[in-house]
Amino acid sequence: MNAPSRPIAYLCLALSMTLVGSYVALSKPLATAFPVFLLVWLRFGIGGLAMLGWLRKPEQEPPMTAQTRGLLFLQSLLGNFLFTVCMVYGVSLTSATSAGVIMASIPACVAVMSWLFLRERVAPRTWLAVACAVAGIAMFALSKQEHAAPSGIGQSPNYSNSMQWLGQALLLGASVCEGAYSVIGKKLTGALGPKRITALINLWGFVLATPLGLYFAWGFDFAAVPWGIWLLLLFYALAACMWTVWLWMTGLKAVPAAQGGVFTVLLPVSAALVGVLALGERFTPFQLVAFGMALASVVLATLPSRLAWRAGRRSTTR
Repeated sequence: MNAPSRPIAYLCLALSMTLVGSYVALSKPLATAFPVFLLVWLRFGIGGLAMLGWLRKPEQEPPMTAQTRGLLFLQSLLGNFLFTVCMVYGVSLTSATSAGVIMASIPACVAVMSWLFLRERVAPRTWLAVACAVAGIAMFALSKQEHAAPSGIGQSPNYSNSMQWLGQALLLGASVCEGAYSVIGKKLTGALGPKRITALINLWGFVLATPLGLYFAWGFDFAAVPWGIWLLLLFYALAACMWTVWLWMTGLKAVPAAQGGVFTVLLPVSAALVGVLALGERFTPFQLVAFGMALASVVLATLPSRLAWRAGRRSTTR
């Protein structure tokens, strides 16, 4: 598959991160209707049915190497399975706006992983971005007013606080998983097409989720789930498994990683806005400052340097 034009690639990346942010926020009502591992299993199952035709190997695609197979499994384990589990549990214990702030650390996670695993040179401003992300997350975690407490009437304040801390830790874990997903994904786009990558990592996710999915499906009252939740599940599954992954992989074929990272700013912004506008959550002034610091980390970590922009322009003229 040929790389898309630069404007089309930018549009793909922007739409991908906006959709990710929206389904991160909308996973909260889904997590109240389904056990988390059943929700994860249903997500991968619905996505797999929609992408059966994408599993077929194109004639022009070379055979997969052992390294490519390993990277596909690792990307699915970290970026699909563990990201989904951590994200859904984290949002269910905190709020969509919590996810918006904490997951603004994704670009910093990508920068650190690139330095550790890909031996890329990381600019000083990126380390400053890491510091801003950590400060923003810490400020939000220390905020006294949470938007949505965990379910459970009559629970003690200490129990609620511990559950919120656990939820915030899980969201941070989801950010690390998403960072690994981005680093591995850039490497995979050189070997496979976007549609095949999307279908294969979803298939691995379904395999990983099946044992616990079947366990929680046994005895679950599917008839008690409102039709509106089923429609939301359909959107969530198609957006999370199919649309966002395909859009992201398509965009990465034409955009350098330094430029592509800019668009991750739309993930936390979208998640927080959906939480405020659709789920009735609210920001306190203290949390707004924390959100501003987290977004500052995104800008510092992902704003391309002059060298990256020159490299991007040269690559399009060849």
